[in-house]
Amino acid sequence: MGQVKSQFSEEELQDYEDLTYFTKKEILFAHKKFKALAPEKVGHNKNARLSMNKILQYPELRVNPFGDRICKVFSSSNNGEISFEDFLDMMSVFSDAAPKSVKAEHAFRIFDFDGDDMIGKNDLKQVIQRLTGYNNALNESDIDQLITNILEEADLDDDGALSFAEFEHIIDKSSDFTNSFRIRL
Repeated sequence: MGQVKSQFSEEELQDYEDLTYFTKKEILFAHKKFKALAPEKVGHNKNARLSMNKILQYPELRVNPFGDRICKVFSSSNNGEISFEDFLDMMSVFSDAAPKSVKAEHAFRIFDFDGDDMIGKNDLKQVIQRLTGYNNALNESDIDQLITNILEEADLDDDGALSFAEFEHIIDKSSDFTNSFRIRL
């Protein structure tokens, strides 16, 4: 496998395989994709961190309305910069092999814009705006009604926000969640 494999020892590859939902071959392919985003920076430096702007050049993230949130959630430095290990973690969670529960946990964190461990009305508003586009046909009244409907359906304890348990309950009902929460390598 040549030059790419030489960046990782067999032990490192085994550790990555144990910690992700990827095979060693997929890990090396993920590194190739990561390196392609900034070959001059990654080169032989397996500890390089790429800016959010570089990571958002990845085709599936570039078109994702939550690309910046995905970077922030998976950034171990909490600033949106991504190391290869962060990238590998992100791609593993978005892989077909990741369990629904792992995907749900990360989706919750992505939608929890204010980081209060609840998805409140402001979080829901941002989700709706990103999904419909900021120049959408929904006016404030439509958005408020949609938020009310979501909370009436999903807010089981009537506290005005979704806890992780309530969010996971809705995800469990969604037949297409696993297929839509996916990024291919």
